[in-house]
Amino acid sequence: MPHSALKLVPGVDQNRTPALNEAAISESQLIRFIPDRNGLGLPQKLGGWVRFFDNTISSIVRCLWAWSDINTIKHLAIGAEQSLNILTNGNLLTVTPRQTIANVAVSFNTTDGSDVVEIDDTGSNITMYDSVFIETQVSVGGLVLYGLYQCYAISANKYSILATDVLGNPQYATATVSTGGAVATFETASGSSLVEVVLADHGLVVGGNFVVFVSLTIGGITLQGNYNVTEVVDPDTFTIQASNSATSSAGPTSINSGDVRFLYYIALGPLPVGTGYGIGGYGMGGYGTGIPPQAEPGTAITNIEDWTLDNWGQILIANPYNEAIYTWDPATNQTVAAVIPQGPITNRGIFVAMPQRQIVAWGSTFNGIYDPLLIRWCEVEDYSIWIGNITNQAGSYRLPRGSEIVGGLQGPQQGLLWTDLALWAMQYTGPPFIYGFNEIGTGCGLIGRKAAGVLNGVVYWMSQSQFFQFAGDGVKPIMCPIWDVIFQDLDQDNLDKIRVAPNSRFNEISWYYPTTGSGEINKYVKYNATLNQWDYGTLARTAWINQSVFGPPIGAGTDQYLYQHEVGNNAGTSAMSSSFQTGYFALNEADVKQFVDQVWPDMKWGDFGGTQAANVLITFYTADYAGQTPIAYGPFTLTQATTFVTPRFRARLMSIKIESNDIDSFWRLGNIRYRSQIDGKF
Repeated sequence: MPHSALKLVPGVDQNRTPALNEAAISESQLIRFIPDRNGLGLPQKLGGWVRFFDNTISSIVRCLWAWSDINTIKHLAIGAEQSLNILTNGNLLTVTPRQTIANVAVSFNTTDGSDVVEIDDTGSNITMYDSVFIETQVSVGGLVLYGLYQCYAISANKYSILATDVLGNPQYATATVSTGGAVATFETASGSSLVEVVLADHGLVVGGNFVVFVSLTIGGITLQGNYNVTEVVDPDTFTIQASNSATSSAGPTSINSGDVRFLYYIALGPLPVGTGYGIGGYGMGGYGTGIPPQAEPGTAITNIEDWTLDNWGQILIANPYNEAIYTWDPATNQTVAAVIPQGPITNRGIFVAMPQRQIVAWGSTFNGIYDPLLIRWCEVEDYSIWIGNITNQAGSYRLPRGSEIVGGLQGPQQGLLWTDLALWAMQYTGPPFIYGFNEIGTGCGLIGRKAAGVLNGVVYWMSQSQFFQFAGDGVKPIMCPIWDVIFQDLDQDNLDKIRVAPNSRFNEISWYYPTTGSGEINKYVKYNATLNQWDYGTLARTAWINQSVFGPPIGAGTDQYLYQHEVGNNAGTSAMSSSFQTGYFALNEADVKQFVDQVWPDMKWGDFGGTQAANVLITFYTADYAGQTPIAYGPFTLTQATTFVTPRFRARLMSIKIESNDIDSFWRLGNIRYRSQIDGKF
């Protein structure tokens, strides 16, 4: 009887039918392909993983970042839905930013000619490390205060801020006021979309913008966001254009019934209580004033959709999605991440740019209201400066096309930003413009904010209906023979949960994604950049970092454990269930059947130098016609000692499935052969 070899084409193809996908793999689970010298890919079991940390994280992890400080101590930042954690030397420190929202009676103090404003705020318990976001405009002493301010000169129930405009320029009071100030009032007229606003010394002009940060409903109109100033009645009165007409005349009324709404950003500092030379800037605070006693003030921010993390030297830079930018310095005993008070208060994401060290924020703001196409960046080597002028390199730019910036990263040689429609390059040019922006690819927008990554100098990303790569030869689509598996089964309501996962050890890049109706990540697709081949399977990783200071890649599971990959051969503490199934082999042409009575296994049965003890199962599926339900023969157990198995079947079409589910095993497919002969037509 003649013998034939089961020589497989590398990669997985799900777009083809099993009959068309002859001598190739149609289904896979937890496998990979290793290149051989003939340019083919040998299927083998995927590398294993072990718990990186013994305990679970308190909520689903959405972002990981690893770095080393100047003392070569390694840190792993863990951005979860309910917390920000730092894992150092096996210890997990929770440094989640803390905030408090309060409605406070207007009681501000100014001195004519000074930019210092003192605020009476009973019970605020503010320290020199804290910041306050004044969410409702306050007019006092010729100043209009709104935005994020660092707190200084702390004393009982009082603290001071330095008045600035939206561009960070100092503003000076024109009158001395004691325990005064007023918030804006609003008034509507029935049938009109114009709203009259009274705010003393507002300083606005026709065509300018007025921000309503805290929602207010008056006369059937709900106000929140940026509004165009249509008329300036006098220095204290102006009108804005609402999006609909009032159903009644109402007002005048103010947000929070005349109080000011404050958002406190709490940052417990490194100094112990009762020590230090004063508080705040030079001359602000007396000797030995120290920090007022407090124990975990404020409330940790929760319900965080996502994080972007990076490091500024040894300092962690953290941005909760749609929030301010925070820092954590391992050189201090800082127990809460501290806000950057000069930075934008709202951002969809950040990265640290090179070659000049600058924080780049996208989906950012100047006034607290999210601008979907706005990019801002800080001064070179100084993240406390965000307003550009002729003496620094801070700045901003608004992309002219697209509806929103979806994601961004520091790529090879340049920053990269994806809108929903295109890819933009952000190249450092130096003064006066600092950065140049060019649209380098269209029709290749990003499907989710964490769907782009870098592997060995090439940028890969998942778009709305295909995959792309960007290297020296520009933006190119990647052929995807498992298109049906992913793009026909995506949970369209949770696209921003998609996570890219580069693995430079094997030149692979994966995307973990949620399937229709799942609500959470449960599947993956994987691309081997060396072979230009794909595979797929079931595994959930909600966050990922490539090879780092901690060694092999680390991923976060939906079980809230952290796992280090490419370690051992098991799925954590359990055996790994790995498998693949081929398309149909046509055993003979036309209507002639073939009889197969022996199959001779050939595999690697263990790691190099290790025990060759893998137990591999092989199952044969046969059919006479492509649409028939196949008949299964097996599974047969294969070991290194197995000389042959005898399935004894007759058919026109044959598919094989290779699988394993034993502990501590490894295998790689070799040249399996089978013995067969013609055995009639029917």
